[in-house]
Amino acid sequence: MTDTARPPVPPFTRESATEKVRLAEDAWNTRDPRRVSLGYTADSRWRNRTEFATGRDEIVALLTRKWAAELDYRLVKELWAWDGNRIAVRFAYEHRDGAGAWHRSYGNENWEFDEHGLMRTRHASINTRPIAASERRFRWPLGRRPDDHPGLGDLGL
Repeated sequence: MTDTARPPVPPFTRESATEKVRLAEDAWNTRDPRRVSLGYTADSRWRNRTEFATGRDEIVALLTRKWAAELDYRLVKELWAWDGNRIAVRFAYEHRDGAGAWHRSYGNENWEFDEHGLMRTRHASINTRPIAASERRFRWPLGRRPDDHPGLGDLGL
């Protein structure tokens, strides 16, 4: 895999940071580890819950394990702050486990990008709680969140 530019690139404005967040959300909602990994530098460093990953191969392995366990995964991200080549987001996602129980995870991520718009650092802090199927808020068909679907603030999350 080669590094290619992933616009928008830093320095970010509110508009370009918002676009970057939505592009990341869209990629993650594909649940395709290889595709998602292409948004990161070849030597990207991650902290994700209790796991640490360095490089695309480790990112692909982490995401492969994640989505094998987190079924029917749907994610919403929202811009929290930005400055220069950094973006902070908050997010929520819903998934069911292998036994069919639903969960909602909430978190924050701090991102740092290189000059080509590839993420070189990702720090994620995530909390998960069980929810009843009736509490689900992310019910669109698997894949990209529809443009008219409410965001986190609109949902009170």
